[in-house]
Amino acid sequence: MGAMFRSEEMVLTQLFIQPEASYFVISELGETGCSQFRDLNENVNAFQRKFVNEVRRCDEMERKLRYIEAEVRKDNVNIPDVREFPKAPNPREIIDLEAHLEKTEGEIKELSESAVNLKSNFLELTELKHVLEKTQTFFNEQDEAATSFSDSAHKQLIPEESAVGGSIRGRLGFIAGVINRERVPAFERMLWRISRGNVFLRQAEIEKPMEDPTTGNEHYKTVFAAFFQGEQLKTRIKKVCAGFHASLYPCPSTLPERNDMLKGVRTRLEDLNMVLNQTRDHRQRVLVSVAKELQNWSIMVSKMKAIYHTLNFFNMDVTKKCLIGECWVPSNDIPVVQKALADGSSACGSSIPSFLNVINTNENPPTFNRTNRFTRGFQNLIDSYGVACYREANPALYTIITFPFLFAIMFGDSGHALIMFFFGLWLVLDEKKIGAQKNKSEIFAIFFAGRYIILLMGVFSFYTGIIYNDIFSKSLNIFGSKWEIVNQTDLQGEAYELIPRTNYKETPYLFGVDPIWQMAKNKIIFLNSFKMKLSIIFGVVHMIFGVCVSVVNFVHFKRYSSIFLEFLPQVMLLLFLFLYLVIMMFMKWIMFSGTYDDQVTLANPVNVHGSSCAPSVLIYFINMMLMSKTVPREGCETYMYPGQGSVQYFLVAGALICIPFMLLGKPIYIMMSRKNHKQPPAVTNKTNGDVNQGMELEEVSENHQGDSSHHEKGEEEEPMSEIFIHQAIHTIEYTLSTISHTASYLRLWALSLAHAQLSEVLWNMIFQKGLSVPGYVGAVFIFIFFAAWAAFTIAILVLMEGLSAFLHTLRLHWVEFMSKFYRGEGYMFQPFSFKRILEDEEAEE
Repeated sequence: MGAMFRSEEMVLTQLFIQPEASYFVISELGETGCSQFRDLNENVNAFQRKFVNEVRRCDEMERKLRYIEAEVRKDNVNIPDVREFPKAPNPREIIDLEAHLEKTEGEIKELSESAVNLKSNFLELTELKHVLEKTQTFFNEQDEAATSFSDSAHKQLIPEESAVGGSIRGRLGFIAGVINRERVPAFERMLWRISRGNVFLRQAEIEKPMEDPTTGNEHYKTVFAAFFQGEQLKTRIKKVCAGFHASLYPCPSTLPERNDMLKGVRTRLEDLNMVLNQTRDHRQRVLVSVAKELQNWSIMVSKMKAIYHTLNFFNMDVTKKCLIGECWVPSNDIPVVQKALADGSSACGSSIPSFLNVINTNENPPTFNRTNRFTRGFQNLIDSYGVACYREANPALYTIITFPFLFAIMFGDSGHALIMFFFGLWLVLDEKKIGAQKNKSEIFAIFFAGRYIILLMGVFSFYTGIIYNDIFSKSLNIFGSKWEIVNQTDLQGEAYELIPRTNYKETPYLFGVDPIWQMAKNKIIFLNSFKMKLSIIFGVVHMIFGVCVSVVNFVHFKRYSSIFLEFLPQVMLLLFLFLYLVIMMFMKWIMFSGTYDDQVTLANPVNVHGSSCAPSVLIYFINMMLMSKTVPREGCETYMYPGQGSVQYFLVAGALICIPFMLLGKPIYIMMSRKNHKQPPAVTNKTNGDVNQGMELEEVSENHQGDSSHHEKGEEEEPMSEIFIHQAIHTIEYTLSTISHTASYLRLWALSLAHAQLSEVLWNMIFQKGLSVPGYVGAVFIFIFFAAWAAFTIAILVLMEGLSAFLHTLRLHWVEFMSKFYRGEGYMFQPFSFKRILEDEEAEE
């Protein structure tokens, strides 16, 4: 957990690698994933870099792999997942892999082309078979008519040598073919128009769809026969058929010839079907064998391409015998990098070892927070707002506790918390199995990434639900209520008003809220006051803690002056006003009795600590800010303790003094520093593991150390007028935010109250109706209404209300808490890692 306190120390290293060992060294560094390389050839064109040809070879291999994968998936062949990622291939293995991919691609292309040709022939023969079979019905009428007429009359009607493209010696000819079913209406209208109604069209649908050999899509088709008269009309019909992409087939006019052709077509179809099955089986065997190695090939090519792409960042020295590169490395991982250099050099058998050299720099290092499965989700919440500056205090460490706790204050229901807890527990226990799934939806992937956040939110919400004594809008009477019922008949109504004078037993409920409040008519009044005060208390404590965290940054960056000029006036402003408000709340709870007493009369002596004299803390706070005196009730004390008026005057005066101190303290200090140090010496950092230890741009540190050189120079050149303006804006923003941020924490009260009321309404309007039906019918109604109540509970109260509370909690951390100390102007450490590259590629797919 110590790595979460602030980002790790980074050093800029210079690598000296022998050319023959460069590939192996970068491969080892990619496996370790702890080096972020810098591009030393930014001004060099991408096509002029040293390893551009190797990158192109990798692109070509990726193209072949994409083609092979598409063919494998088209045939629905299962691609097994890789259990252990293979290492990057050696340069000698690259040639073999490239040749193997080329051979595999050629074989699959050849099989695909032969399959397309065979399928085209099969499609044509199938269509011809349907034409011969369907047109038989077209000629049945003529055949029946031929029995009553002479052969000569029949020959005059249908010539013996009628065929597609053949001459027609009789009066009628015909053209037969196949057309897509959706084009038949337009095709029929076009034939009618070009012939003016002189074409007789017969058609019959093919029941089974026909597969397109090129695309694999299925189309429903129709067999047609167009009868016409004359050669000119025949030419027009052929042009229309060509325009509608209709396939024309020869069809004899006599029955014996059609039967003979149909018999031959069926024989050829059987032979062709056997050849197609053999071709399909051979293609299936090839694709299955390829699918087993496809993922390994893809991973090796991706790693190989990443290596050559990284090598293009390197420079060649003057002697052209050494590659020089620069990379950011966490100081704790320097031994890991040195081991990778040694392993890479030994892998290629190089006699000259590669080595690294730590160099001093004033550049801004990247931010690297080392995380694990538990802390990664919380760190992602912070990084979504902004990446921390280098070595800045990391809010994610405190968010692990404060985030689920503030969420739980708004989501305080033990029943709903159990649902959330078990969902998060399932995600945590099966995280390996769920994480290995590649077909997760985007929404589920977000839930899975925040599984530990969900788990903690469920645990904390269960605790606050016990405090509120709220479980599915009902309460548990574990320790016995501390209120006594004077008249039992009053409980027959819908609610019962609780009055301390007549009901309270003088001892509080042992843990949490007394369950009797669930039946009280004045429940909302009590819970409103209780939860509103809780939200103010936790809000003020949270903001004060955020201001105190800023001291950690000031001490680390050696900005000791900011502790007195920024931190002290800021925290004193909060303490003098809002912490005093919190103290008055506790004093009211401690000093004044909970039992109710009447107003003071002559017969009833005064009780200054009775409930009738309990003051309004809000009125006290308003009068304190307005410098006015609080008017007490008759017979009650003006203040809660002696000297309260003087203390409040002192606190308001101290808060007002803090404002000009924040406004003028820092600019005056900078002005005096410039007079004393007109030319501050530029001090470079001599510690290898402590590069650029100062990230603040706003002021000159006492020892002029920590900021980058251009920041120091830019700050010295900034005119004092702009410094005064910036400080005035910062002071006004902080002063106003103390009020607005405190009020913003009232969302804890508002959402908690809304969640409880919505849960109660859902119970009374849905499930309560099922419980009110007696007898056996009631059991059925309970089953139905319980299902509806459970569905609405999960959909509305757990999912929607949970998401709402999550977003409000996120806002409280980003704005109200982190704005007190967090700048978030850094950039992420993105090391060269094969694991990250493969995960990014998988996410893109």
